[in-house]
Amino acid sequence: MMLAITILVLVVLIALAVPIAAALGILGLTLDQLYGRGFLWLALGENLWQTSIEFLLVAIPMFVLLGEILLRAGIAERMYNAMVQWLSWLPGGLMHSNIGSCALFAATSGSSVATAATVGTVAIPEIQKRGYNERIFLGTLAAGGTLGILIPPSINLIVYGLLTDTSVPELYLAGFIPGLLLAVLFMVTVVLFCIYRRSWGGTPVDTSWSDRMRVLPDLLPPLGIFMVVVGSIYAGLATPTEAASLGVVAALALAWGYGKLSLNMLREAIEGTMKTTAMVMLIILAAIFLNFVLGFIGLTQALATFISSLGITPFQTLMAIIVFYLILGCFMETLSMLITTAPIITPIIVGLGYDPVWFGILLMVMLETALITPPIGVNLYVVQGVRGRGSMNDIMVGIIPFVLTMFVMIALLVAFPDIALWLPSLFY
Repeated sequence: MMLAITILVLVVLIALAVPIAAALGILGLTLDQLYGRGFLWLALGENLWQTSIEFLLVAIPMFVLLGEILLRAGIAERMYNAMVQWLSWLPGGLMHSNIGSCALFAATSGSSVATAATVGTVAIPEIQKRGYNERIFLGTLAAGGTLGILIPPSINLIVYGLLTDTSVPELYLAGFIPGLLLAVLFMVTVVLFCIYRRSWGGTPVDTSWSDRMRVLPDLLPPLGIFMVVVGSIYAGLATPTEAASLGVVAALALAWGYGKLSLNMLREAIEGTMKTTAMVMLIILAAIFLNFVLGFIGLTQALATFISSLGITPFQTLMAIIVFYLILGCFMETLSMLITTAPIITPIIVGLGYDPVWFGILLMVMLETALITPPIGVNLYVVQGVRGRGSMNDIMVGIIPFVLTMFVMIALLVAFPDIALWLPSLFY
């Protein structure tokens, strides 16, 4: 009964288009009045304060600022043009550049939305110029953008680590191979489509080895920032939060080197960072309060007991949880889905004998699927917003092959857990 009321209230609030942070807060207060005897709200101030001073959360605005600086300094555009020279010879041309650029930008920004928006801004003008199948081209941007929450440094992995008390460095190591493998699977999908219909691949880009070598230095800045951020963590020189700050310093140095550093650019980058961070932190704080209420009234324990009483095997339970996430992802924004479900589901998964690091990566892939699943898939709206014309249906149709590719990735992670666990096992 308690679970049914919780789901019903949340669904109604989302259906009414109540902002997700407000919806989570209202749900927490409602459950407090119904089952918490109406005094849990008294702990709201202390609960939010203790969460907001968590050192790990400082990494979120730092990574957002890092992405803003890279975008406004023109480094992302240079990176994309270099990817065009190196990957456009494949069947599908610039669609591979979309995916490769998304993977590389994801390794610096940590945000899927920022990745899709940045690469989309540069790539979309090429659709009509070179005669690509527009739907598949847009699908590569929306799908490639999802890599931002899987390839380190990922903001979502930091949030998952905070909510479930899982090591962020281990999660970062675990995300490398799955992230690269998923990017390759996306590119294979493009190749198969363009072999089936050669005309979908557009007009090839004229290039040469001299052109490729000339633009090669433009790939180095994102890789350099990646090495600064991730390398400092595994060298033991910095925590994830400190590494994010080092990444911002490196991005500022690059912006200065390219002659793009100015007070106006900094103001725009900081304003963008403040808006994004305020939204993310409000959702996190509201979800933390809701999780506090859920734990106090016993819903978390009741759900775990209910699942245990079903008498199904751990594998069957895992399959049920995967189906649950894939369905929920059609109707709920990914960050709020992560924050509201991870503290409840992860203890159940660990209790069944599964590794929390492995489940964190599996969860990221399922969240990536939610980012491109209609009708709530955020990346679909981001790409359509950058496109600024045509019907939303074009992107929804174009993303279908990549959603199926996500299903393949989920199956591979379930069948071969070492895809995620091999690298962490070498260091921990």
